[in-house]
Amino acid sequence: MGKDRKPGCANPSLAEVAAARFSRRQALTGLGAGAAVLSTVGGLGTTIATRIASAAGASSSLTFIEPERILDGKHRVAPGYRATVLVRWGDPIVTGAPDFDPGRQTAAAQARQFGYNNDFIAYMPLPLGSQASDHGLLCVNNEYTLAHMMWPGFKNRGQAQDRLTRAQVEIEMQATGHSVVEVRRGKDGWRVVADSPYGRRITAMTPVSVSGPAAGHARMKTPADPSGTRVLGTVNNCGGGKTPWGTILICEENFHYYFGGAIADRDQASHYRRYGVKEKGLFGWRRFDDRFDLGIAPNEPNRFGWVVEYDPYDPNSVPVKRTALGRFMHEAAATWLDKSGRVVVYSGDDAVFQYLYRFVSDDVFDPETPARNRDLLDQGVLSVAQFADDGKVAWLPLVFGSGPLIAANGFASQADVVIEARRAAELLGATPMDRPEDVEVNPVTGRVYVMLSKNSKRSSGRADAVNPRGPNPYGHIVELLPPGLDGDRDHGAGAFGWEILLLAGDPRAAEADATYHTAVSDRGWLAAPDNCTFDRRGRLWIATDQGRHGKTKIPDGLYACDLDGEGRALTRFFFGCPRGAEMAGPEFTPDGRTLFVSVQHPADEKRSTFDRPSTRWPDFDPSLPPRPSVVAITKQDGGEIGD
Repeated sequence: MGKDRKPGCANPSLAEVAAARFSRRQALTGLGAGAAVLSTVGGLGTTIATRIASAAGASSSLTFIEPERILDGKHRVAPGYRATVLVRWGDPIVTGAPDFDPGRQTAAAQARQFGYNNDFIAYMPLPLGSQASDHGLLCVNNEYTLAHMMWPGFKNRGQAQDRLTRAQVEIEMQATGHSVVEVRRGKDGWRVVADSPYGRRITAMTPVSVSGPAAGHARMKTPADPSGTRVLGTVNNCGGGKTPWGTILICEENFHYYFGGAIADRDQASHYRRYGVKEKGLFGWRRFDDRFDLGIAPNEPNRFGWVVEYDPYDPNSVPVKRTALGRFMHEAAATWLDKSGRVVVYSGDDAVFQYLYRFVSDDVFDPETPARNRDLLDQGVLSVAQFADDGKVAWLPLVFGSGPLIAANGFASQADVVIEARRAAELLGATPMDRPEDVEVNPVTGRVYVMLSKNSKRSSGRADAVNPRGPNPYGHIVELLPPGLDGDRDHGAGAFGWEILLLAGDPRAAEADATYHTAVSDRGWLAAPDNCTFDRRGRLWIATDQGRHGKTKIPDGLYACDLDGEGRALTRFFFGCPRGAEMAGPEFTPDGRTLFVSVQHPADEKRSTFDRPSTRWPDFDPSLPPRPSVVAITKQDGGEIGD
């Protein structure tokens, strides 16, 4: 149960199973037995209903009017709201940083300026422990660089990486990682605080320590670090999380792109293939830095793919790679303080046919002694999800010595288990998912929501109840139900329930098999759910990332919906990105009156370059390239977002 089905294997009950997963949840949310009828389209290959049929007169609690949904060079927000660009690639954020000048960039300048391609955002109030909503720190991931959009003369990304100079590669390394920006809201709106003592960049050149079971292991040692406990840098930070003790978790995702060269060790080569590491990487860094050359530093990839923790309130704190949380393409690390006092961390492995994970700490959170919490994520149980067709999901522990995780299968310790988390999960029988991206816990109900972005490689014969479409080019959202009542759920339990919230895509297109509330508008349906967050009322806000080759011809953006009552799964369009950009990192202030979002890689389209970008958002200055930016959204009347 929950495993991939063999290609061509018939399963005539799949449509009925999936329909039951929708209808049972609709009945539980009070719509009544007759209010949750699904229509099934086609045979097994297409399956499922086009929409959720719900009670007459159903409505959303969201009051905003959906803006125009047009794919062009501008951003758009719902009428009655203001969207202001707050900080852009290259803006000074560390004391002494120069102003952005694309023609005179240096690594030293970029090390003190806002990084490139911002993704995850965490708002941390100032002072620590307060609920201040007008003064705080924005902690923002800078995922990766696009050299052909950063410098003139390149036709595309591949050409750029083959021709970059050492100076340009060093700038890329400093543009990657994470940025800490102090911000304050005044009468004129939000602004960046100049010369802030909190301003900080964490980059591919920042020393990072290693803790947990893999620290000091032989597979973590390199010529530059024979101890295996100190890594230079963090890369490809996508999603993240916030801990109850005020630190930030940033997640290394597609680390494999940075490595290249020949792999001499056969066992190591097999291991790296599972993580996508190839002889020719996507970035050309190894031409100037030996640690990215597999022939010189064959263990270096093992030192990436982790969750990194740091203290944003202490600009001198040393980031730490918490290896107990496992090594894979981490999209996010959502924390939850369980009623037992233990800390739970949810994370998806963002690749096709990969898995959903959960970590539960051994020790409990101590609010009276903050120092005791700093190493809570080093000891605990990492588990992987196995979904069953009957609406149950089992958490399978990845513990050395249990089941197949033994020496006979190449695991000599827990270090091997966490380093090879993907192989361990596969041996346990975890359910391969359709690119599990963000995983977040609703702070009002305690339910867990999994964004499954898409999977065009899944065939119809490999569909299952929790991944019911093959192929699945538009993605879907799964709701996990820890045992217990809303607000008092047991996140440490060995088994949860699960439901499908929606199947994304255009509900007007029969071949999409999209499933929403029947009242979804022509602007309200979405594709490729990626990141998400919740407002103070527990409503879900969904950011999308279709990729450069999205088929829908609609911009990526931000959508919202209720999760209970008559408006459940009635998604509404709120913000649209400029062309080429994805939406990422939605984050509310504690009072719900500001929503920060990341507009990442504007103008990243085919044939778009620094010299001829498809948009010059956000400056629209012919002397400036498009610049990834954080946008602050507020309501013009000063009220809460969405109400």
